[in-house]
Amino acid sequence: MTGAVRAAYDELIAAHELKSDAAQDRAVAALDRLAAAMANGGSMLSRLFGSGKEGLAGVYLWGGVGRGKSMLMDLAFAHIDVEPKRRVHFHEFMLETHDHLRRIRERHEGDPIEPVAEEIADEAKLLCFDEMQVTNPADAMILSRLFGKLLEAGVKVVTTSNRPPRDLYKNGLNRELFVPFIDLIERRMLVVEVNGPTDYRLERLSGVEVWHVPNGPEATAALSRAFFQLTDYPVEDRAKVPAEDIDLGGGRRLHVPKSLKGVAVFSFRRLCGEPRGAADYLAIARRYHAVIVVGIPVMGPDMRNEAARFVTLIDALYEHKVKLLAAADAEPAGLYPSGNGSFEFQRTVSRLEEMRSAEYLAEGHGTAA
Repeated sequence: MTGAVRAAYDELIAAHELKSDAAQDRAVAALDRLAAAMANGGSMLSRLFGSGKEGLAGVYLWGGVGRGKSMLMDLAFAHIDVEPKRRVHFHEFMLETHDHLRRIRERHEGDPIEPVAEEIADEAKLLCFDEMQVTNPADAMILSRLFGKLLEAGVKVVTTSNRPPRDLYKNGLNRELFVPFIDLIERRMLVVEVNGPTDYRLERLSGVEVWHVPNGPEATAALSRAFFQLTDYPVEDRAKVPAEDIDLGGGRRLHVPKSLKGVAVFSFRRLCGEPRGAADYLAIARRYHAVIVVGIPVMGPDMRNEAARFVTLIDALYEHKVKLLAAADAEPAGLYPSGNGSFEFQRTVSRLEEMRSAEYLAEGHGTAA
């Protein structure tokens, strides 16, 4: 019997929005298997996977950039008939979790993991995580216990990652304490490699100019077209493009005026004209695979603070292989042409030039992290 995820996927194939792909096909089958298990409750879990407690807990989709993992997860989120459910970027979820843990510790003595897991389980029977990456020792230390409690509570998980489970937190500090989490994924989730021949993300960048000079209506219009091309969002719905606030930690949030499918739009003034640090830019680099920045000016010693923030921003984007599309008043070499600080800016110029190359654009998001 065709499941809801399969039906939605076949519609995209029929509409020529996707190409037939054996790797995606296997992922769709796994997602429908999860949907059927959830619809049938413990009976199907027991029949297919043993006891309900050790039954199917979710689907882990991994593979290279642009292979459709997030699209498949979105299909599952839209078509698995369960409420409540939540789709969230993995980094944002972990920031929220640390805030939950801190709040519980302030109110209660003892282990905060179980009450936090109970809160999360009350909020969602299905959790969909985009871009699972574990680079933070604090995240690594709590994941195994937290997810164990969530799965015991019956929460199902669909997640995407650029890495197979065994490569998560690779070479991390005290990694042996993280291995039980990997074991949990491999034991309780269907692990599916999604590495088909088509890089949809790179295809969408084909023919897209990433650096526009000067700032103005023409550059803005070109970047608007690029945004809709990267996100497959209907141009006629431009007025409905969603915004979001991302958690920067410590109770601080950053407003993103346009945010869709891992692509964000910012003004230079918002990113570099306000007091920000490396942690803020790191949160952006982890959250988005493409960032569009408008209004980049020519800078000099009178804008030394803004230039320093811009350098830090580019470092974070570069290290996480984020694709940068921009409107500026000059080519990279002319952004800080002279004066005190211009020599130090040359490394950023070099990185900006590399970020325009075909080799850089073909890199997967987060591969350097």
